[in-house]
Amino acid sequence: MKILHISGFSPEEKREKAQDIRNNIMEGITTLTRNLDELNIELEQEENQEAKDYILSIDPENFNFPEEFYVYTMQLWSDAGIQEVYSQQHRFQLIDCAKYFLDKVDVVKQPDYEPTIQDILHSRRRTTDIQKIEFEVKVPKKYGGGSLNFWMYDVGGQRGERKKWIQVFDGIQAVLFLVSTSCFDLVIREDEETNRLQESINIFRSMWNSRFLKYSGFIVFLNKQDILKEKVTHGRTRIAEYFPEYNNYKLLSKDRDSQENEEYLRARCFIRDKFIDISKQVVKREGRRLAPGLQPQDDWPARECYCHFTTATDTNNVRIVFEDVHNMIIMWNLSEIGVNVS
Repeated sequence: MKILHISGFSPEEKREKAQDIRNNIMEGITTLTRNLDELNIELEQEENQEAKDYILSIDPENFNFPEEFYVYTMQLWSDAGIQEVYSQQHRFQLIDCAKYFLDKVDVVKQPDYEPTIQDILHSRRRTTDIQKIEFEVKVPKKYGGGSLNFWMYDVGGQRGERKKWIQVFDGIQAVLFLVSTSCFDLVIREDEETNRLQESINIFRSMWNSRFLKYSGFIVFLNKQDILKEKVTHGRTRIAEYFPEYNNYKLLSKDRDSQENEEYLRARCFIRDKFIDISKQVVKREGRRLAPGLQPQDDWPARECYCHFTTATDTNNVRIVFEDVHNMIIMWNLSEIGVNVS
């Protein structure tokens, strides 16, 4: 949203992102190196043992990223043993931007490095508080013209952060629910057991059924389509190994695209339908005893849930999707004040 609707990132923000990117590189190469022993994989080049020892000895606190860190990182990343570990990343927790930045170490290591927009979009930093952004969007002339102010809140998705969500529920018109579709073969960090995609499905069900959001529309971003496509088309892992019902899933004719790999289409639509099915379930009010004289509330109002296939690092893709989202929210606003938008 900062890229699309505000003036992008300031020099100070870019410097902060550059540090995030260096931390992403350190996390990625450290995780891969540690899993050499976990997976009983040997380094191909014996001379890289020194690099391995160096990386595993790093104390991330106040690490200043000296030149030898980048040298050793590039040596290890080019080693066939580390590449074999990377190919088995579904067996452990690896930051999803690892390959993107490990391929760019020679660029990032430069003292005057300034991250590009793509670098910033790929960078990762755990959300540990509620962040708010305000921006203005023009209202199409067919809806009356002018502009509309948007307030968007970003909340952390980890289990420990969810208790904070209720702080921003009041007055929310739309929930943008992001799903990492490529994580169907991974487990969450919190317990190393729960499937990440199943966790997203469970959270969505809880949100959809929340009485605090009974009047909110839902927009599901089925994100990381590029990584999902790579996983499915290369056949490294199969969704059916984690969701057996996938074996019986049939791709509808309306979801077919002659320009796309059919197994990828089947996979993304299977995941989409997991969320659509929840949104079609009727939410009943909780049965509770009421004080004398009080009338029970009506069942929940009809709501809409829209799903979009997205790749958040593709600004053009997000721009197109958000144009639809903006128009949708504008129409909801106009309907609320009695304007016919049909």
